[in-house]
Formats: sequence, C-alpha cells, structure tokens
Amino acid sequence: MDPRLFVYSGIGLIAGIVLFIKGFLWLRQKRIIENIPTSKIRSLAMGLVEIHGDVVPFKEVLTGPFSKKECVYYYYTIKEYRRSGKNSKWVTIKYGEQSTPFLLKDNTASVLVDPTGAKVDAPITTQYESGAMRDPPTAIRNFLTQQNLAFESFFGINKKMQFSEYSIIPSTTLYILGTAGDNPHMEETTAIKGVEDVMIQRGNNDKTYFISTKNEHQILCTLRWKVIGGIGGGFIVAMGSLIVMLIYFGLF
Repeated sequence: MDPRLFVYSGIGLIAGIVLFIKGFLWLRQKRIIENIPTSKIRSLAMGLVEIHGDVVPFKEVLTGPFSKKECVYYYYTIKEYRRSGKNSKWVTIKYGEQSTPFLLKDNTASVLVDPTGAKVDAPITTQYESGAMRDPPTAIRNFLTQQNLAFESFFGINKKMQFSEYSIIPSTTLYILGTAGDNPHMEETTAIKGVEDVMIQRGNNDKTYFISTKNEHQILCTLRWKVIGGIGGGFIVAMGSLIVMLIYFGLF
C-alpha cells in the first residue's frame, strides 16, 4: 500500500479530531446564546449579558483604510495571487485590525462598548481586485505606499491582488454577547444614570465576547450547522482516517 496513504490518513485523523473538538466549542457557544435572555440597556446587570442596539460614536471614529468611510471597527486583508510551477493560490501578504470604543443604543438607553478582545463578525464593505491593465484605486495605492507594498512587479506590470475591508459603521445594528463591567471612562460620583458607569467588555475569566451585525436567529442558525458539521463531520473524517490507518498496518 502506498505510504502516502498513511500520511494522508494521519493528517485526516488530526483534522477530524480538531473539527470534532471545535464542534463542541460551537455547541457551547450556541447554548450560551440560547440560555441568556436579551437585556434592555437601561436595566443591565453586571456579568455576562446579551444586548441589541445601534452604533453611536463615542469620542472618536476610525477611517477604513480602503473605503475611507467612518467606522468604529475595521479589519482588512491584502492577498496576492501567486504561481509556483503548476500550482497557484491566493496568499495573504498583509492584514490588520483596529477598533475604538463606541456606544450601543436601544430604545431605553445607551452603554459604552470596548470591542477589544471580541470576536467581531463584520460585513465586507469594500473589495477590489487589481491586475493587468487595472490599477488599484487611489486610496488603496496610498495605503500600499504607507505600508511599503508594491502593486507592480519588477517589470512594471500590475500584480493580481485582492483588497478586502470589513467594517462597522455608525448606525449599524449590532448583536453583542459580552460582560457588563465597570466603565473606566466614568468617575463613580459623576454617573447620573447607573448604566453610565457600565461598559461592555471581555470578562477577565470568560472568553465569551461576540459582536455581530447578524441578528440572534441568524447567528444560532449558523452555529447549528457548524455544530452538525463539526461534531458529525469531524467524527466521520476521524473514524474513516483511523480505519484506513488500521488497514495499512493490517489490523483491520
């Protein structure tokens, strides 16, 4: 039997186990979302909370590197299409993320949110692909210059590149699952309303911090399929790979 089959089976076994474990992590996240009721901001209690509301700038806003739109969070990637022999693939050559505290407002009040450490699910706001006879827009060219990156090859021909920006702009409706804790930007004696001394953040002992532009139903639907694919698919891949390995050693 081809030794490469044993190697591929070993890789499949590891991948299956990892996917199986991730399935249970997704299941845990799904159950947390299902078990925590949505809170109105005016009546927030300290601890893990689930809230919905619209984004309002706090003290400052950011500017998306490609879109040049005002936002409170952005994540970008720059990919280059590379060939090696008969193979070709997209390679990420640069990525970055930046966020700033913002307010989330519902029909009762607003609360400060520090997105640091959160898993952010933001929509794509700008995507552009450059190539032969197609230059990147001015904003992207300026950004590449600042980052000392070239969009042209040694011969002056445009490289095939892809620029993507994901961001959260003001007025966007968000779903947030995070920890309501003390607001370090507000002195205890100056808070007029109790919620003014609260900030949504990542908890010290809890890694559950999720920000999304999707609603709760959409998030749960996505997690449901991830759980099925992770636990079920991971089990099938791992067991299939293990059987192949046992056959290879003549034990099955």
